[in-house]
Amino acid sequence: MSVSTPSFAVEQSTPVRSARQAEVFERLIALTLDRGFAGYTLEQAAVALRCSKSTIYALAGSREQLIRAVVVAFFRSAAERVEERVAAETDPVRRIQAYLLAVADELRPASAQFMDDVAGFPPAREIYERNTAIAAERVRQLIVDGIASDAFRDVPTAFIAEVVSSVMVRIQQREVAKSTGLSDAEAYADLANLIVNGIIKPGWRQRAAQLLGTRTIKASP
Repeated sequence: MSVSTPSFAVEQSTPVRSARQAEVFERLIALTLDRGFAGYTLEQAAVALRCSKSTIYALAGSREQLIRAVVVAFFRSAAERVEERVAAETDPVRRIQAYLLAVADELRPASAQFMDDVAGFPPAREIYERNTAIAAERVRQLIVDGIASDAFRDVPTAFIAEVVSSVMVRIQQREVAKSTGLSDAEAYADLANLIVNGIIKPGWRQRAAQLLGTRTIKASP
């Protein structure tokens, strides 16, 4: 099995904060995911979090640095939880499914406003784009593992990973929901099924159907 790359790896160092600062910062992450960040000042954030402005300013040197810290922390925590779910699976089919569904779960708290604000703020957009590229590489690794386990055909893994990455972005931008009516969870489940159905070896097809459930593998005519 290949060495795991974090699903949303960003800066690994975590600033040392007091218990109070850590608590406020976690609440700030939740607030930002819910409301976005383009439309509020640090003073407004302090009011919403019911803390002093000095407490907010102690978290970072500027508003821009604080926004970047929030985005970094969000992706770092998501990466840890996604990899925990993947590590709990040993079957190559279930590992791809676990990965994509875990990504869906971790991105679900991010509102459309938050994603719009990330797209419009270059430092945050760079983090998101970098982590999307890392996600594509993680999918490629999972496919390589499946090929090594003789579960998947020898396919162009880099191309498939790029396709998956593009679909993941469209799901999170709500474009898939608008065009298909699928929920995010359904879209990620069907994406996992589409990948597996396209690359799985015939001898694994029935096993995959049992693993992935009813919205899944059907033999091609």
